[in-house]
Amino acid sequence: MILDRFTLTDKVAIVTGAGKGIGRGIALGFAEAGAHIVAAARTASDLESLVGEVEAHGRRAVAVPTDVMQSGDLEQLVQRAVADFGRVDVLVNNAGGTMPRPAMQTSERYFATALHFNVTQAFVLTRIGAQAMVDTAGGGAVVNISSRSSDMVQTSFVAYGAAKAALNMMTRDIAAELAPRVRVNAISVGGVATASLDVVLTDPDLRKAFEDNTPMGRPGTPEDIACAALYLASDASSWVTGKIFQIDGGTEAPAISVPVPPLTPSA
Repeated sequence: MILDRFTLTDKVAIVTGAGKGIGRGIALGFAEAGAHIVAAARTASDLESLVGEVEAHGRRAVAVPTDVMQSGDLEQLVQRAVADFGRVDVLVNNAGGTMPRPAMQTSERYFATALHFNVTQAFVLTRIGAQAMVDTAGGGAVVNISSRSSDMVQTSFVAYGAAKAALNMMTRDIAAELAPRVRVNAISVGGVATASLDVVLTDPDLRKAFEDNTPMGRPGTPEDIACAALYLASDASSWVTGKIFQIDGGTEAPAISVPVPPLTPSA
């Protein structure tokens, strides 16, 4: 049956940023689809509760406290997956994020950190994970979690937008090199109801503006993103690589704009 191609039965998936939000939603969705989960995040308590939920679905899970900014942690994450499960089939590079900041208040260090957190660590882990996939399972799939900030002009998002645009291009370039054994795709995410959007969704006026400017009339959910990730991780997308999928409620312009001070002459 065609639905069998959407399963991940007994495959092993590493998910970064798995403790909360989109990462947690993807980890649980993959577990429901039959995968065992290697959950990575900085906060151990978040991972422990996730492991319990995965196990409730009858799947195995291991929590690996990980700082994705440290290459040594990324090496250990993949090593732990192989040691505990004997294989790696799927990698979801979900960890990332940068708070909005006006361009003229964005330091060189802030900009560099945004690049490292949103694209460099994903590249490093993809390189490590892809080799482990080929060595243990013969191949696999990588799913990078990007953002519509990568291709829509948004004030106060110069660092984050540039970093996610780089993630998109990294996805396309590395996919060509790793094919056909390892497929690499990305999801360009719109406004999803996670903690990062709370400032909008908890303010009635901002929420109304957000919903009015989103064709589907609501914020996304972690499960919306998990459904797309499942497609890209499973054999259902076996002829798909190097692509950026926009999962965004139909938005073609920012639903909410962050105001910035005007540029004025120096005092």
